[in-house]
Amino acid sequence: MGIFNKIFGSSDTSEAPEPSKLQWARLTEMSQLDTIVEESKTKPVAIFKHSTRCGISNMVIKQFESQYDLEENQMKVYYLDLLSFRPISQEIAARFQVWHESPQLILVKNGVTVGHASHSQINAIPLEQFV
Repeated sequence: MGIFNKIFGSSDTSEAPEPSKLQWARLTEMSQLDTIVEESKTKPVAIFKHSTRCGISNMVIKQFESQYDLEENQMKVYYLDLLSFRPISQEIAARFQVWHESPQLILVKNGVTVGHASHSQINAIPLEQFV
C-alpha cells in the first residue's frame, strides 16, 4: 500500500509534516491562540490547518514547504493536525472569522486575519506581501 499512501496520503493521524527548511511550531493547545495573537503584533503568523487523512492536504503541504522561501525570523508558521485537535480548529474559525476548510492557511497580523486560502490556492498566496 506504500504507493497509494504516497499518492493519496496515509490514514495515520499521528503523522507530522516531513522535515523541511520550514520551522513548524505545532499547535496543540487552545492557549496557543492567545500566543499567536500576541506574536502577530511583532511579525506575521501563519496557521496551516492540515488533515493527515486527506491526499489533497498532503499534496498541498508538501508544495507549501517546497515553495516557502521566507527567512525563519520573517514569519512564524504553525501546523495544526486538525483531526487530532478539532476543537482548536473550530476555535480558530471563530476567533479569526474564517470559515473552516482543509487544508487551509490563515495569516494573522496585529491580532487579525489579513489573508487566508484553502486547497491549491494556498500556494498562490504571496507570503512576502505580509512581512
